[in-house]
Amino acid sequence: MHYRRNVSRPGAVWIALIAAVCFAGAAVDAVAAGHRTANFLVEAPTEALARRIGDAAEQYRNDLSVEWLGKPLPRWSRPCPIKAQVAPHLGAGGATSFVFDGGEVFGWTMTIQGSEERIIDSVLPHEITHTIFASHFRKPLPRWADEGACTTVEHPVERARQHRLLIEFLTTGRGIAFHDMFAMREYPADVLPLYSQGYSLARYLIERGGRHKYVTFVGEGLATDDWQGALNRHYGVGGLAQMQQVWLDWVKQGCPAPPAALAAAAVPPPAGALAMSGTPRGQSPDPQPIAPPRTNIAAVSNASGRRSIYALQARRLVEGNDEPQQK
Repeated sequence: MHYRRNVSRPGAVWIALIAAVCFAGAAVDAVAAGHRTANFLVEAPTEALARRIGDAAEQYRNDLSVEWLGKPLPRWSRPCPIKAQVAPHLGAGGATSFVFDGGEVFGWTMTIQGSEERIIDSVLPHEITHTIFASHFRKPLPRWADEGACTTVEHPVERARQHRLLIEFLTTGRGIAFHDMFAMREYPADVLPLYSQGYSLARYLIERGGRHKYVTFVGEGLATDDWQGALNRHYGVGGLAQMQQVWLDWVKQGCPAPPAALAAAAVPPPAGALAMSGTPRGQSPDPQPIAPPRTNIAAVSNASGRRSIYALQARRLVEGNDEPQQK
C-alpha cells in the first residue's frame, strides 16, 4: 500500500489550514543558506540559523527517540529536507510529510515557520516526534494520538495555551466525543479541538504510565484496532466511555498531577533535547495544572444548540454505546 501522510502543527494564528504551512503576514527573507547533517538538509535565511536548526533537529531526533522508544533511531537512508521561514512576526507552525509503502517509510519533507525561539523550542520537537512515530510504527496513527503526543514535547507556554483552548472548546460545544475521536484517521473540519483534546488525553496517559507505555498502548491499538481492550490492559480503564468520563473529571478538577511517587516513576526527567526547550532537568515536562474557569460546563451549549462534550458523554453512557464508530 502506497500511502502519503501529512502531519502538522498549527500555529497560534492558524485557523484551519493543516495540510500545508500558511505563510501569513508581511514577506519574509528568502531562503538563502543551507546546512547538512546526518539526517537533515536545512534551508534557512542564514547559515547560522540553518546550522542551529539542523543541530537541534539531530539532538531532538536522538533524545526524543530515546524518551519515546528507549533507543535512538538508526540513520535514515536519505536526509529529511527542512525548509525554515524564520521571522519574529510569523505564527509558529509546521508540516511534515512522508510515505508509507510496504512496511517502509520514506520521502521525508518538513516545512517550519515562526520566530527562532518558537521553532527551536516547540515546532521542531513537535515535527521531529512525528518522524519518530512514523519510523517506529510504519503506519498512520490516529490523529489524536499522533498530534497529542507531539504537543507534549513543546514548550510549557505552548502547552498551557492548548489547555486554555481546551476549556474554551469544551464549554462552547466543540469537544469531540471519544467514540468519534478514536475513530478519526484524518483531520476533522473543526481541527483545533482535536489538537487540544488530543494533547490533554495524551498528557493524562503519559503522566500515569510514562512515554514507553504510551507507545506500547498505541502500538497495540494499531495492531488490533481494539482501543477499548488496549485501554483496559495498559491503563485499567474499561472502555472509551469510561476513559472519557475519567478524563472529563480530571479536566474539571484542574488536571491535577498524579501522586509524586507515581509521577516520578511515570515521567522520566527530560533529556538534553527537552532541556533545550526551556524545561529544567528534573522538572515534569508539563506545566503546573491550570484550573479551568468556574463554569457549569455540563450545562453550556453553543449558539447552534450543540451540547458540550460534558453533556454528550452522559448521554452515551446511559445509552451504553461503547463501540468505536468507524468512518
